[in-house]
Amino acid sequence: MDPITEPDIRSSFINCSQGAARRLAVPNDLAGRPWADLDFLGWSDPGSSGRCYLVVPEGDHLVGLALRHPAGGPRRAQMCTLCLTTHTGGGVALMAAARAGAPGRRGDTVGIYTCSDLACSLYARGKRSPAAGRTYKEDVDPADRAARIRERVAAFITRVR
Repeated sequence: MDPITEPDIRSSFINCSQGAARRLAVPNDLAGRPWADLDFLGWSDPGSSGRCYLVVPEGDHLVGLALRHPAGGPRRAQMCTLCLTTHTGGGVALMAAARAGAPGRRGDTVGIYTCSDLACSLYARGKRSPAAGRTYKEDVDPADRAARIRERVAAFITRVR
């Protein structure tokens, strides 16, 4: 993923209002992110428990999603749908996104189980390890794992649209 800026991020959201996009908390450390190892930018809002965001490159533009997840989470082990990393103690959360447009204004949502820290790209590439879980053992090249993440994120975005 190429580095992106705060204005790029704020203008990318498809499932929240422009006002909400202007008010959301953008990460302070954009310059220090490992862009070459990211398939998407994901972060949690430090001021709002259970709120997080995902920004994905799509062709020549970005697509941003505002997500919600319950605080805490189950204590049993769960596997992330995107990177197949197993976490315990709430390390995987059901992320819910309001659908774009009229369905979202009516309250329709779609969800996906992902790593709570949204660091799926780093887990898939072996750059980060889960605190108390393990990565599903598979004989797949990290580049293929990254491609799988991109495909699954794209499918989720299609469901949000």
